[in-house]
Amino acid sequence: MLTVGDKLPSLKVPVQQGSALPAGETIDLGETNGKWKILFYWPKDFTFVCPTEIIGYGELAQDFADRDAQLIGASTDTDFVHHAWRKADERLAAADFPWIADNKKELADALGIVAPDAGVAFRATFIVDPDNIIQHVTVNGLNVGRNPQETLRILDALQTDELCPCNWQEGQEPLRPAA
Repeated sequence: MLTVGDKLPSLKVPVQQGSALPAGETIDLGETNGKWKILFYWPKDFTFVCPTEIIGYGELAQDFADRDAQLIGASTDTDFVHHAWRKADERLAAADFPWIADNKKELADALGIVAPDAGVAFRATFIVDPDNIIQHVTVNGLNVGRNPQETLRILDALQTDELCPCNWQEGQEPLRPAA
């Protein structure tokens, strides 16, 4: 599995975004545009835990954007399945950020996050800096959801480029070791 210090694979992958039918849209993960990336995978569309995470990240989309971070969701479903799921649930439709349709598992395999027995991606979150270097990784099993607010907290800490103690929150002082 790729980890902190590794470069995010520079793949061009299909995405689905918004309410329009998929028409071959892609995202080039090698492009940074000077922004951070929050890339999070869920196992499958039309499931139970996954929408709670997507909605949770969607509710924080502006907070991530305010920190110059691009929010990108992903699963191993197709762009048409993503589209159908968004059409079936207005809360998911409101989560208007790109969803990677990695049905070939090209990116999931490159990241090393495919659950061997299930053949879908683990619940993996990658925080990637503007140089496309992975700065944080968390991976949950298939049954336990993540805390998007914690991802935002970690992004804030990473962006300070300082030593941040346990439970540090934006606005608090970082650690300043005595010289």
